[in-house]
Amino acid sequence: MKLDALYPPIEPYDSGMLIVGDGQRIAWEVSGNPEGKPVVFLHGGPGSGVSAWQRQFFDPEKYRIVLFDQRGCGKSTPHAGEPAADLRFNTTAHLIADIELLRRNLGIAKWLVFGGSWGSALALAYAQAHPDAVSELILRGIFTLRRVELEWFCDGGAAVLFPELWEEFIAPIPVLERSRMTEAYHRRLSDPDPAVHVPAGVAWAKWEASIVTLRPDADVLAAMTEPSAAVALARIENHFFLHRGWLSEGQLIAGVDRIRHIPAVIVQGRYDAGTPMMTAWDLHRAWPEAEFVVIDDAGHAASEPGIQQALRDAADLFADD
Repeated sequence: MKLDALYPPIEPYDSGMLIVGDGQRIAWEVSGNPEGKPVVFLHGGPGSGVSAWQRQFFDPEKYRIVLFDQRGCGKSTPHAGEPAADLRFNTTAHLIADIELLRRNLGIAKWLVFGGSWGSALALAYAQAHPDAVSELILRGIFTLRRVELEWFCDGGAAVLFPELWEEFIAPIPVLERSRMTEAYHRRLSDPDPAVHVPAGVAWAKWEASIVTLRPDADVLAAMTEPSAAVALARIENHFFLHRGWLSEGQLIAGVDRIRHIPAVIVQGRYDAGTPMMTAWDLHRAWPEAEFVVIDDAGHAASEPGIQQALRDAADLFADD
């Protein structure tokens, strides 16, 4: 992965495990300048966890950079890749509460909220629930869990671009179950037998990894299909998709009035096949006050060069505010 547009690698100066209730602990870290402008990075998936390179979007001399693994993934416990994983306490509302608890525990009054893909949905939901805690928003690869978005990913929409990959995704599912792929995968991902849930998790993660970059990326594919990570991602993602994020249809776009006053930048790849541009466009139309940046030679992934540069530029824009 080339990160030419980003800042050099840095290491955290603080980290820990935050007890958030329901038997859950979330792993967090802080890097950059302890006296800098606070920013929180909301990862995608849901269930993908954070990576060290994601610190590099932010000027380490100007930002106090907070990364954390959402419930059930990364270094947070209990891990959703474990056979006995219980996702009852993993919902959008729980994650919003976790973000607020982390903010208060770190003594932060307001922070910039930076989220991509599922992280953009969580950022919108969090900001709409706690607008006074958000100084700015940077959103990438917009996803709001509307029916049409989920059907694109789970029920064959993206097959028009990736027919051979779609065939691989549906192959583990009997023909009579293929009209409801989310439910079919849910049954297999919930099965306690590793011989059932591990192949299902890898197949789900492979489908996602194969469509999120403009060109095939072997590093992304390898990272996302590592069995434990793949099962956690697939289980949590499928769980959220099955419940449509516990959101009403169109809720996050309809709720823009609560955050219209917050400075924001929306970054979207023109050829995003994971979260197609229709959703970013709908958000832009509802929220014209937010800066809207379209990268014409990019897909979905934040690691793509044009998206990297646009996200760093957005973070630099807000660094001194």
